[in-house]
Amino acid sequence: MELRYWLVIFALGIGWGGSFFFNEILLREIGPLSVSLVRVGFGALGCWIWIAARRIPAPFPKELAGALLIFGAIQYALPLTFYPLAQQGITSSAAGIINAATPICAVIFGHFLPGGERATKVKSLAVGLGFAGIVVLMLPAARGDGVNALWGLLVALLAPVCYGIAVNYLRRFQGMDRVVLTAWSATIGAAMILPVSLTLEGLPVMHRPETWAAALIIGFVLTSAAFITMFWLIPIVGATAASTITFIAPISAVVLGVFVLKERLEPEHLLGMAIIFVALLILDGRLAKWLGRGKLAR
Repeated sequence: MELRYWLVIFALGIGWGGSFFFNEILLREIGPLSVSLVRVGFGALGCWIWIAARRIPAPFPKELAGALLIFGAIQYALPLTFYPLAQQGITSSAAGIINAATPICAVIFGHFLPGGERATKVKSLAVGLGFAGIVVLMLPAARGDGVNALWGLLVALLAPVCYGIAVNYLRRFQGMDRVVLTAWSATIGAAMILPVSLTLEGLPVMHRPETWAAALIIGFVLTSAAFITMFWLIPIVGATAASTITFIAPISAVVLGVFVLKERLEPEHLLGMAIIFVALLILDGRLAKWLGRGKLAR
């Protein structure tokens, strides 16, 4: 793969890992539901700006209205609300590590949902390892002596569960332009969050320049621009190469959390992340390829 595509993958991974950092900045001034509303709302707006600039036809597909409603909920409204809610009780580092469980959840739901890919023994092993890593990550909270609250870790885990379902649900939109899909589903997601957010937290009021900067970056850059770039990249490099983003995002989340936000990193964080990474290597076949090359070399 050409270097420029690797650079795009690293940029996406670092950016998505940084979204947990920007959540923390936003949470200093607005509530978690407002954070979700700002991110999904600006993300949808960014997609519509792109569609208008590129003059892409984007009529609402009435025949897919029900499917878009579900997808808007499980891809945007719910997971992007779970993370800000969870980060009231856990660090951004922990949230970033838990996010790496997304491919593992995708395998589980792909096995059970109609039309999904059945899990092999190797994939089942990866799923088991992945959840072992999550358990290790949660051990200090379960003992009551960690920096993270157990309830926060469990709420954060609901986001990868949603993403795992959404990845498998995506097949319902075969033939639909992915930017148009993102625009409509994010708009629906924002419309779901809006009444709940306004009722419980009121209209978001942001005074600090760093809050506005975080809102614009997490909405326009890390949601709309990142998803548009991702959909452009996958047909070029393939899903396996693109999945490398899953390895990069937790690292950037940990680096920003520890060195910028001064969060405490516990040994269980590192061990849990290492176990999840091994699970991901098994899941996408990289570990088997590396071992195979080693045998051939001998």
